[in-house]
Amino acid sequence: MHKLVVLYSEPADPDHFRDYYVTNHLPLVKNWPGPLAWRYSFDVAALEGETPYFAVFEADFADAAAMDAALTSPHGQQLAADVANYATGGVVIIHYPVQDGTG
Repeated sequence: MHKLVVLYSEPADPDHFRDYYVTNHLPLVKNWPGPLAWRYSFDVAALEGETPYFAVFEADFADAAAMDAALTSPHGQQLAADVANYATGGVVIIHYPVQDGTG
């Protein structure tokens, strides 16, 4: 499995971010071919001190190739372009292969 994580910094207008994200961006995500699963939260907290992030999104893909195909698809490009409409604080996007931690 391969995971994509989007970390959103504090936006200029948190209410606009939440409203736009739920009303406009998530409907695009729901129709995005490729992810096996996805989730998000506006309740990001740090174990100590203040968190540098306002919100988080994560998506699971079968592998890196599936993630790349989803991101470079027309729908993936539309999602990426939409970020500027709500994420005024900026974003950090990371991805990585997931290793099982059983044992």
